[in-house]
Amino acid sequence: MMASTAINETEPWNRETKQKFESKDRSEFFDPCQEAAARSIRCLNRNGGDRTMCTDYFQAYRDCKKSWIEKRKMEKR
Repeated sequence: MMASTAINETEPWNRETKQKFESKDRSEFFDPCQEAAARSIRCLNRNGGDRTMCTDYFQAYRDCKKSWIEKRKMEKR
């Protein structure tokens, strides 16, 4: 559960990430959950590709992404 706890400490969609997202060029990719994605990749590398060892990291990424999308939807209303 360590991974999901670390993600919850920093919100993926805050004033800073919103500003970065809105000021980027259309061709640029920006993902406020990139750190969670990187953690899951590092876990896979560390465990020889065994996905069962990294389920907490995958869930933390999913939770981050879900939170980000929900907040963006709410702001558009």
